[in-house]
Amino acid sequence: MAQIIFYVLIGLMIFQAFMLVRDVLAHRDDLGPGNWLISGIIGFIADFADTIGIGSFALTTMMLNITKQNNDDRKLPGILNVGHAIPVLTEAVIFVTVIKVDALTLVALILAAIVGSWFGSKFVTKLSETAVQKWIGWALLITAILMLLRQTEVIALLGKGNTAMGLTGAKLIIGIIGNFLFGALMTVGVGLYAPCMAMVYMLGMTPLAAFPIMMCSCAGLQPVASINFIREKAYSRKIALAITIGGIPGVIIASQFLMNLDISMVTYLVIVIIFYTGIQYILKSRKTASLA
Repeated sequence: MAQIIFYVLIGLMIFQAFMLVRDVLAHRDDLGPGNWLISGIIGFIADFADTIGIGSFALTTMMLNITKQNNDDRKLPGILNVGHAIPVLTEAVIFVTVIKVDALTLVALILAAIVGSWFGSKFVTKLSETAVQKWIGWALLITAILMLLRQTEVIALLGKGNTAMGLTGAKLIIGIIGNFLFGALMTVGVGLYAPCMAMVYMLGMTPLAAFPIMMCSCAGLQPVASINFIREKAYSRKIALAITIGGIPGVIIASQFLMNLDISMVTYLVIVIIFYTGIQYILKSRKTASLA
């Protein structure tokens, strides 16, 4: 099953590359604003961060604003989805190859996230963005604290040393429901990475298992979204292509960095990322409420 996922990811990567290169060549005289080097560096930094679980969209948005690469905010969603699609697919290919998660668990959670994203686009977008951000933020903070207590064995009952590479029975059902909800919540701006990391850890899996699950989940979504952005010309070609070119080596280097860490260090890194993301969501909810 993992081999099938691998070939599907390679197919999506080839398809995405074909779509992007064909559009760039067809409009080689109208590539839009941006600097090749600066946008490439942005791609490298953002996709390095994405590979270790921090995420790339918010970081890319911030760096594009600081460097004044993009002059049309309407094209930002297209830049993010088109520019990061191939690097995210590269992440998924690497992690699904080197981290052997149980095939049933991997496929079930990926499909749950994809179905959840479809459901979210229909219904979840009607929820209050402020409330969702606030409660997800607090949930992540509490989870990060519990993970830290578990890892340091401050509370002995929580245990330590997650090693499972798959889920069965009730835990598998909980994982499917959880990833379905995380996929749905992506449509209101709640990233899947941190909640997925927290969930698989609390269900007893090794923190490394979260990486192929969350990256394959997102890798299945971005190329599909990119089709419309490219077709509608709703992105900046130069910036997106430069981010793609810079992002791929960022992914490769970050994956080597992550895989060379011992599992205890990976766990602490995941805890920091979840804690950081929780704070960001709480701050974002307050900002959204103040603008309402």
